Amino acid sequence: MTQLRIYATQAAGIAADRASAVASTPKPLFSTSNPALISAELKTRGIKFQRWPSQPGLEQGANQEQILLAYQSLIRSVQDSDGYGTVDVMRVGGDQPSSEPLRQTFLREHQHAEDEVRFFVEGRGLFSLHINGEVLQLICEANDWIAIPAETRHWFDMGANPSYCVIRFFKKSGGWAASFTDDPIASHYPGLA
Repeated sequence: MTQLRIYATQAAGIAADRASAVASTPKPLFSTSNPALISAELKTRGIKFQRWPSQPGLEQGANQEQILLAYQSLIRSVQDSDGYGTVDVMRVGGDQPSSEPLRQTFLREHQHAEDEVRFFVEGRGLFSLHINGEVLQLICEANDWIAIPAETRHWFDMGANPSYCVIRFFKKSGGWAASFTDDPIASHYPGLA
């Protein structure tokens, strides 16, 4: 289930090792699974969130061409309104044995020079956004669309056994490029169970 939790950032000096971080995991100040409340909370922080209708003719495991065709009108609407010239499909999990190194890369706090825009076709993932003294954790699932503005500090957890498929939107054709902050903050907050 899609869920938003909002935490105050932890004070400096908390132990960076995972065991101590889990023991001192903060309690959320706010938590909801209501899509309208999720969208409203994220909007106040400059994050766009929508629920798109599922496409009944699209089968689990569909290929890129089938997915892009099924969501063509919604994709075009986003491209026209926000100028995303490049769209592709990324599938992680299943028979891909190298997902753990990818997971570890995404778990490091980073930011991008352009917006990070994703639509979950299948599966789920956890975006953690570090914004102005808060950490917002959003579990995205199938039919969730999110647009994180450029330069927003964040990390992403695909889980220990990842299985998801997303449509990715880019303004530039270079694809995913991250600038890592080297802040250990991600180790202080829950991951995707």
